[in-house]
Amino acid sequence: MRVPLLNCDMGESFGNWALGLDDQAMPFVDCANIACGFHASDPDVMRKTVAMAAANGVRIGAHPGYPDLMGFGRRSMACSAQEVENLMLYQIGALEAFCRAEGTRISYVKPHGALYNDMASDFDLLRAAMQAVVRYDRNLPLLVMSTANPEPVRELAAAMGVTLWFETFADRAYDAKGHLMSRRLPGAVHHDRGAIVDQAVALAKGEPLTASDGSKLHLPADTLCVHGDNAESVAAVKAIREAFQQLSDA
Repeated sequence: MRVPLLNCDMGESFGNWALGLDDQAMPFVDCANIACGFHASDPDVMRKTVAMAAANGVRIGAHPGYPDLMGFGRRSMACSAQEVENLMLYQIGALEAFCRAEGTRISYVKPHGALYNDMASDFDLLRAAMQAVVRYDRNLPLLVMSTANPEPVRELAAAMGVTLWFETFADRAYDAKGHLMSRRLPGAVHHDRGAIVDQAVALAKGEPLTASDGSKLHLPADTLCVHGDNAESVAAVKAIREAFQQLSDA
């Protein structure tokens, strides 16, 4: 059984402001989504994080977002499809420069925050993101949100010649369509480590989750997003890694 790759947002500090326990989480993940300077990070943080990922044998992903440092890229912006393609190309290229300086390369692309969510609901923006990957390097996979009906996204990717990695979350609740529940709603975020690991294992096994309305939800899971924001989240990453190792050994 092929367990999902563990991916984690990293390199999101800025200047003297530190965010995340990247050094603690890095040894337990497969993929580091490294911020490219628009929603977070700066040149020093980018290069340091690239070097850390390379030293740990972790795949490096470009993590481009809207140009919104103040809002951490979590606010939607009125960008055209052409602007989205261009801002993604700009950020991928910036991170690639640091990868080359450290003797490595970008392995995939995962848009950040509001840009990522807007792509899920606006096919023009999704097409622009795919176009950016095609124009840069069509061999790079693009991470997209896994939903109950992934076929329209698969069809668009096939037409454009893009490889997709469908992303799932172990610490979030889903609605019946496979969309993440709003963080404003009770129960939208799982905090119990056992519940988080159980959901990760279910996704790895291809077992259904229970949606917010009680229905069964099947989600394709090429990669699983984990977090290294604090000591508890790092402990959850370690527990998921151990559970996945047991699945691989079984």
